[in-house]
Amino acid sequence: MESKQRMISRLIAQAGQMLLAHGAESALVGGIMHRIGLAAGMDEVEVSLSSNSLVVTTLADGHCITTARRCADRGINMWVVTEVQRTCIMMEKGIFNYKMAQDRLNQISPKRYNRWLVVFMIGLSCASFSHLQGGDWTIFAVTFIASACGMIVRQEVGHRHFNPMLNFAVTAFVTTLISSQAMIYGWGNQPFIPMASAVLMLVPGFPLINSVADILKGYINTGIARFVMASMLTLATCLGIVGAMTVMNVWGWVS
Repeated sequence: MESKQRMISRLIAQAGQMLLAHGAESALVGGIMHRIGLAAGMDEVEVSLSSNSLVVTTLADGHCITTARRCADRGINMWVVTEVQRTCIMMEKGIFNYKMAQDRLNQISPKRYNRWLVVFMIGLSCASFSHLQGGDWTIFAVTFIASACGMIVRQEVGHRHFNPMLNFAVTAFVTTLISSQAMIYGWGNQPFIPMASAVLMLVPGFPLINSVADILKGYINTGIARFVMASMLTLATCLGIVGAMTVMNVWGWVS
């Protein structure tokens, strides 16, 4: 029985680790871990979460096992979160036992869109924002090129595992450098718009939403940590934008 409880504890910890590493909010992480433990036959499951680690304690037949895991940031990936949730539901319905659930978790690997599709869609979305702000088709094209090139830089820096704040700063610098050409050469009807629209891809919306959700649901420490990280990413983006403006001596919408 002790061996089974140890395996179940590891299963619960792995599920929580995958959820936390791929951007799930704390309430969801704790809820899924608790449900997996009960579905696997544990009498009680207690979970403690922080921004980059978790501790889980299982109780069965009066025997207690505690395990801790570090949770490195693997990037937001809702496909992984959904697959872990499906595994939990299958356990609750009796389709999976804990060994089958363990095998399923081991087979889950993050799926990602084709990088060039991402580049195209990011460019299109930022260009659409510029058009909504009143820019003509020249402004649309400049914004598309600037944001698409910025996304390529972001992907390349990310693949080399640099610090996310450095990634955001470099991406913002390159994106603003390209979009500022509209101001320099007077392209389009409102040449300052690309400088504002092309960097919208760097707004850390998901971490900010998760931080508020965590705070509202009682996970104060995790929420504050996520809010601080999102704020630091925003600061890094601002530094990159200001750096590019200083180099080109073009201040866009600021002037």
